[in-house]
Amino acid sequence: MGPPSSSGFYVSRTVALVVAALAAALLLALTVLASLYGHCERVSPSEQRGRKVQDAASPPPHSQEATPDPRNAQEPAVTTTWKDWRPPGPWDQQRLPSWLVPLHYDLELWPRLRPGQLLARCLNFTGRVNITVRCAVATARVLLHSLFLDLDAAEVHGPLNFATANATVGRVPVDSVWFVLDTEYAVLELGEALQPGGLYELQLCFSGPVLPDTREGLFLNVYTDQGERRALIASHMEPTFARNVFPCFDEPALKATFNITIIHHPLYVALSNTPQLGQSEKVDTDGNQWTVTTFHTTPPMPTYLVALAICDFDYVNRTERGKEIRIWARKDAIANGNADFALNITGPIFSFLEDLFNISYPLPKTDIIALPVFDERAMENWGLLVFDESLLLLQPSDELTEKKTVISYTVSHEIGHQWFGNLVTMNWWNNIWLNEGFASYFEFGVTNYFNPKLPGNEIFYSNFLYGVFREDHALVSRAVSLKVENFTETSEIMNLFDLFTYHKGASMARMLSSFLNERLFISALKSYLEAFSYSNAEQDDLWRHFQMAIDDQSEILLPASVKSIMDSWTYQSGFPVITLNVSTGIMKQEPFYLEKNENQTLLTHNSTWIVPILWMKNGITQSLVWLDKSKKVFPEMQLSDSDNDWVILNLNMSGYYRVNYDKLGWMKLSQQLQRDPKAIPVMHRLQLLDDAFSLSKNNYIEIETALDLTKYLAEEDEIIVWHEVLVNLVTRDHVSDVNNYDLYPLLKKYLLKRLSSVWNIYSTIIRENMAALRENYLALISLEKLFGAACWLGLEDCLQLSRQLFREWMSHPENEIPYLIKNVIQCYGIALGSDEEWDFLLNFYMNTTNEDERIHLTYALSCSKDPWILNRFLEYAITTAPSTFNETNVIETVAASEVGRYIAKDFLVNNWQAVSTRYGAHSLVTLVYIIGRSISTDEQMTEHQAE
Repeated sequence: MGPPSSSGFYVSRTVALVVAALAAALLLALTVLASLYGHCERVSPSEQRGRKVQDAASPPPHSQEATPDPRNAQEPAVTTTWKDWRPPGPWDQQRLPSWLVPLHYDLELWPRLRPGQLLARCLNFTGRVNITVRCAVATARVLLHSLFLDLDAAEVHGPLNFATANATVGRVPVDSVWFVLDTEYAVLELGEALQPGGLYELQLCFSGPVLPDTREGLFLNVYTDQGERRALIASHMEPTFARNVFPCFDEPALKATFNITIIHHPLYVALSNTPQLGQSEKVDTDGNQWTVTTFHTTPPMPTYLVALAICDFDYVNRTERGKEIRIWARKDAIANGNADFALNITGPIFSFLEDLFNISYPLPKTDIIALPVFDERAMENWGLLVFDESLLLLQPSDELTEKKTVISYTVSHEIGHQWFGNLVTMNWWNNIWLNEGFASYFEFGVTNYFNPKLPGNEIFYSNFLYGVFREDHALVSRAVSLKVENFTETSEIMNLFDLFTYHKGASMARMLSSFLNERLFISALKSYLEAFSYSNAEQDDLWRHFQMAIDDQSEILLPASVKSIMDSWTYQSGFPVITLNVSTGIMKQEPFYLEKNENQTLLTHNSTWIVPILWMKNGITQSLVWLDKSKKVFPEMQLSDSDNDWVILNLNMSGYYRVNYDKLGWMKLSQQLQRDPKAIPVMHRLQLLDDAFSLSKNNYIEIETALDLTKYLAEEDEIIVWHEVLVNLVTRDHVSDVNNYDLYPLLKKYLLKRLSSVWNIYSTIIRENMAALRENYLALISLEKLFGAACWLGLEDCLQLSRQLFREWMSHPENEIPYLIKNVIQCYGIALGSDEEWDFLLNFYMNTTNEDERIHLTYALSCSKDPWILNRFLEYAITTAPSTFNETNVIETVAASEVGRYIAKDFLVNNWQAVSTRYGAHSLVTLVYIIGRSISTDEQMTEHQAE
């Protein structure tokens, strides 16, 4: 751990002890609550201990009754065992034994959802599944995954003889069934062994809960549509939640075909992976009518792609190459045209990828459903893609946001999965980047193809590289691919769905494409997809097909095999810093460390990366070179004394590394920026600033080197470059703390002198024609930072514009402030206004129900400079109805400002008991931290301890 920064906070020993005691009390309370966690949320097989499972002849999946015939029951005992209560065996392993291979599932599910019913805490479902398996190793036990399910009947039939269509095959006795909770297995103890090569059918009846407060397995969405409260059921099986819905072999390599049947209320529609095959009616024992919907057989696929939805949504549709595409959403959303944009882009994306890979999409239809609540995620299930509606539906007010581009990227990503993930699936989760990394890479390629004006390299940097570079380093982060398959528990697997899998994975694909060429890259991927269609692959399989493509041509020569090159990146955490001495041409590599110190290189990373170096000299692109050792000399990179001689490594930031130069190299780049900044492309102006600020923060170069690169900024009119400068110089810590230091006036003078050019461009657009930004994605994501920084630096035109727009909004509330700058306008409208503006915004808050909007309004209300207004705000937080304000959020936002820091501290001291009584003692821990975080000087610490 590095030394604490000056922006940290001080807490006295007494306060620290109080915080520790309160934290311990909170932890104890949470432990007690966890032990009492709702019975209904997790209906465990342990609660059925001692029950009997009827060993009966299971009726076929579409029969009228959902329970087995008790006349044939042999009642094998069902028990649940913990690790200490059972002998060691294969059930102790997180991976299934290789005894049985699933071939086909006949799956029936019957959730008891009815329109208009008062939804209890739990909604239950029943189901049955017949699994056809091939026996690979003789076994008298069957292990398969099952979690939170009650198993009501279990039978094994076989060996099957499909050649003679013999329906009266033998039956293997099931002596007992028991559950292994910690490894999530159901174990069937058989009366005789299954024989290698034989086909058998497992017939299981089960029941379980539909959960309202999770997105795992079958879950409930409650929402409002056409002025009514409604509910739907949807599924999410990835990575290991299929076992929550039906007993199964829940591993990605165990692909099988599925025939799915859904029993549902007649007023609902049922959706699944494949088109509807037929419908019939069913009457339950209470006389209620139900509809039985069956679906066509799926292609071979893993259990995590099984999908279903039961809803009363509407849809819009179109046909693409003879295949129907439907977008399902709330009836209001469909009527308002909110799904039209997604519908119009989906078909062309499918066609583009079909043509790119020369592999047709295998299903005859695609349904895409927009759920009111899906935790801002999307899922690529074959034939039934599931989206959070915020990532799919376009509101009329979204025209001046980045929303269209975000929807395009998200839809492209999920459609890309139809090839990377669905058609070809990774063998195990340690190679999940083969799914997510390539889907992420192609989301940019596809979107840029249909929107050629988008600056693809800058957007890839902004959306992917910027974030992952700040998380990835040698000591803490993980590799993209993992050699061992010990990521087996659900929590471990879920942790793999992170920046490294998505963003670093996409960066690996992009780097590979850059040192080959697009034609060779796509050719190798075609070969890979064709070879492993409807099957599974590992990382080495991918490298082998790339090597085959390399070996079939002579134009591109590599310094090592594709496997050696790419393994050096995917199996190592972190990334290298490439340093070039322009006087000698010596290039070296070293791992990137956070807050680098001299001892770190002695501790880790003896390995090196095989680094592709795409570069330019004096604005001219040069031939690719390779750094395949720790140090190497490149005479062609030496620079002369000429002022016009300069070099930049890592063209378009296509390589996953940072670049450092010696002092002369940095000086020549700074001089070139001041002389003619446009000679260096926008992407590389962005890159130079990003690398320099990151390297200076982490002790690779002096901060003065980074600041020298900003001297030219008066000539910089690209907003994305300014965004990079401002996120490094106008940081949260500076905004909160520097008003008491000499740094603020220096920073203000330095930046305002250079900011006027870019400010004049965008302030004119704001005043005259905001619609001009509609297609400018980089401006859409950067304008708020530019506007906020200009006002924070005291630019008078920015402050005046904020006052003007806020007052115009007060006069005409129906005319909303432009979304891109709304938060800044509301904050400075309050900061520069009086109680009249504050009361107006408070009233607006009271009439707003959207939780995200309320959070932004809370921040704006806290921007006031009047102590009595801020104190009034804090009083409201503890005297109004608890649902009116998030009290912790109010105090946090008030405490974040210079004026509010003192108000919040005094308020908390004077109202300690009231806050504790109303919100609980645990809230005080949070509030002490919030107040303490705003303390950054010894004087403030002394004053705080004196309270």
